[in-house]
Amino acid sequence: MYNKKKYSLVLSGGGALGIAHIGVIENFEKQNLNKPSEIIGTSMGGIIGACLSIGMKSNDIYKLIAEFSKIRKWIKLSFDGNAIVKTKKVEKIFFDLFGDKKIKDTIIPLKIVTTKLKNGKVKVFSKKDDIKIVDALLATMAIPGVFQEKTINNEVYVDGFLTDNLGIRFAKHKRILAIDVLGKSAYDETLPNNLLKTNNIIEMLEKSMKLLIINQTYKNKKLLKNKVLTVIEPDTKKFKTYQFHKYEELYKLGKGLFPLYTI
Repeated sequence: MYNKKKYSLVLSGGGALGIAHIGVIENFEKQNLNKPSEIIGTSMGGIIGACLSIGMKSNDIYKLIAEFSKIRKWIKLSFDGNAIVKTKKVEKIFFDLFGDKKIKDTIIPLKIVTTKLKNGKVKVFSKKDDIKIVDALLATMAIPGVFQEKTINNEVYVDGFLTDNLGIRFAKHKRILAIDVLGKSAYDETLPNNLLKTNNIIEMLEKSMKLLIINQTYKNKKLLKNKVLTVIEPDTKKFKTYQFHKYEELYKLGKGLFPLYTI
């Protein structure tokens, strides 16, 4: 179906779990799957989607993310402002890759999902917006309190997962192929049982976040009309969204075979 017709490729957010996207995309390349007619991405899915949109292949994207996953290379703690991590180092990594390219300059049309901080409403940056790819990416990855928020044209934006972690409702085409690393296959109902209570608390917070996103995506799927949606859900439940050091395992996980859920 996706070899002959136009389709929208949608990549979910998921922090480190999003590295699994690259393995799935590598499978697409091996199968000579037709290139998408547009790419929609949130958070890590937005970063990988932006790389695809300028013509990068999975092996080059993996090399980039492998470097990105070495946190010491880009993390800079902030002692003022509203977030733990300043994004100057991340911005440089993005600039080295995309330069001053704007969203309208991509080879494949690109949409980046973000959230307006002032009212909590979704904002999808596309070729209609005269902004740089770098700025859109800094906005879509800005987890409140963790990464610096991004101001664009006097508007403050934060991570897109708050409003739409899997941006299927913004797809232009009838056929949608989505990779969801924070779907039901990412959720482990087993209660944490660590020696340290703080670790249990962190795991419970992550479980809560996953449940919120799973419910959000479920509702959005119900709203789709006159669309053919196929979803790939890598089984990421054994990993945490902050485990960037496990990039190699997550990449290999994405190269596995997964059931396709067509709605």
